[in-house]
Amino acid sequence: MLNTRPQTQSSMEFVCIDELVPSDHLLRKVDKHIDFSFIHDLVKDLYCADNGRPALDPTLLFKMLLVGYLFGVRSERQLVREVQVNVAYRWFLGLNLTDKIPDASTFSQNRRRRFNESGVYQQIFDEIVLQAISKRLVSGKHLFTDSTHLKANANKHKKTKVQVAASRQDYMDALDSAVEA
Repeated sequence: MLNTRPQTQSSMEFVCIDELVPSDHLLRKVDKHIDFSFIHDLVKDLYCADNGRPALDPTLLFKMLLVGYLFGVRSERQLVREVQVNVAYRWFLGLNLTDKIPDASTFSQNRRRRFNESGVYQQIFDEIVLQAISKRLVSGKHLFTDSTHLKANANKHKKTKVQVAASRQDYMDALDSAVEA
């Protein structure tokens, strides 16, 4: 039988995931300025070194949560699907194109059982925010949202300034609600 598929030079080339992520992508900025190495020290007492199967890397878990938080992914199952297909997310998480993504249930059980009561989420979130502030990635002075514009019967000369608080806990509660549903 003859091979009907022609061999071309392009079929022999290798792809570098780093080349597929745009240079101005938000995750490149986060990766450049935020040092996630502190996570292992914060969670080391929550793991048993010699019992059970190998644990999900906590840095991967928290970086996935950060991706979900930054890009408005409100479900762990959806976050896993997004990481499966998004090259920038894989690059940021240190995964290549063929690496297996943690299962959504493993991801959520680690989050809910191992970390939820320890207060480590708040410590990690605070450290990331402090690093982002020190590198001038965030200031906390402006909030940008994506929205749908609807024509309303309203006076465009009257407006009310409202301060809205969004917290890490709000995101965790939304993830818990999605798991329950």
